[in-house]
Amino acid sequence: MTKILVVDDESSIVTLLQFNIEKAGFDVVTAEDGRTGYELALAEKPDLIVLDLMLPEMDGIEVCKQLRQDKVETPILMLTAKDDELDKIIGLELGADDYLTKPFSPREVVARIKAILRRSAGKSAAEMDAPEPVKEKALHVGDLKILTESYEVYLQDELLDLTPKEFELLVYLANHRGKVFSRDQLLDAVWNYDYIGETRIVDVHVSHLRDKIETDTKKPQYIKTIRGFGYKMENMKA
Repeated sequence: MTKILVVDDESSIVTLLQFNIEKAGFDVVTAEDGRTGYELALAEKPDLIVLDLMLPEMDGIEVCKQLRQDKVETPILMLTAKDDELDKIIGLELGADDYLTKPFSPREVVARIKAILRRSAGKSAAEMDAPEPVKEKALHVGDLKILTESYEVYLQDELLDLTPKEFELLVYLANHRGKVFSRDQLLDAVWNYDYIGETRIVDVHVSHLRDKIETDTKKPQYIKTIRGFGYKMENMKA
């Protein structure tokens, strides 16, 4: 059974989330402080972590940072009571996959969990089954080879470590090479939720992608910035 770790210092929220997540068919492990949550993430190896930002012992930002430093790539859905874009951006920059601002409905949390797991399941299944990438239909852009079925991206035959959202953004741009998209258009196309006005999220993910696919991030060859409008993927030949 898919295991979800819920870390929140409010017992009422933990109880509410545990009930609704278990009702959706998942196994749930809980913690009410950051230190315990961090230790459970290592010991229990959950499939996804629901992580509150404001926690005793270790806050959610520190937990996320430490897990990523430990090479734990478990998807993280961050919860925050602060309606502050900076907190959300910091969480995303440290490796969180998504976030929700309190108050939220348990139904929305479950929907986000399912969406994140659905995006990451393809990669996990591919790694477990160890398929031959060359047998898949691939997108080729320059030295990039994108395998959309197994959620794998290769740069000059080296497998890249992308988050699910980075992968989705890369595939969308690769499927529309040469077309310029505004940040709002990319938000609408790649993010399935209401992020109106929070276009910095796009910039963060583009920056992360460039770190992984570009030889020189100051002179990107794949994803170009169109000043005053947005981004486009260059129509490079393989």
